[in-house]
Amino acid sequence: MEELKNRILQDGKVINNEILKVDSFINHQIDVELLNNISSFLASHFENVNKILTIETSGIAFAIGVAQQLGNIPVVFAKKSKSALTDNNVYSAEVKSFTRKINSTVIVDKRFLKEGENILFVDDFLAEGNAALGLLDICNQAKCNVLGLAVVIEKSFQGGREKLEEAGVKVISAASIGNFENNTPIFD
Repeated sequence: MEELKNRILQDGKVINNEILKVDSFINHQIDVELLNNISSFLASHFENVNKILTIETSGIAFAIGVAQQLGNIPVVFAKKSKSALTDNNVYSAEVKSFTRKINSTVIVDKRFLKEGENILFVDDFLAEGNAALGLLDICNQAKCNVLGLAVVIEKSFQGGREKLEEAGVKVISAASIGNFENNTPIFD
């Protein structure tokens, strides 16, 4: 998506040739027109989706955007921690955060994923693929059908796509970065 690539070059900030900071338009402050255009692009690659699944928090806005494009289907987000109000009737998986360098247990209440549902993952970033693999684990526990991952920005050099495709998950990204050179994104 040229619009997103141009915005990354204009307003994104690369830190140490490793981290792309897009907080001014993707995951802290959100450019809603851009969100709508990205959501339309991502949604156009999938059909027969019953539900969107993401992990809190940065993927939620785009999950909602894609859900609207697919006919206002439900959005479920995996929570990174259990609250006192959460019972033990949950699916859970361990997920390592590339950005924060920590492991989290993510949970989804069993009421929100039903056997046989067609699930689409949506997230803001794909790096090593850990978040999506955690969601895949949860969907396998729930016996759901995973249709794919729709991701805003992929860092293809970090191997997430390969891991997901080996697990049978289709990956669509709005922008794919092959590497960083001199703190500048080089797109695939």
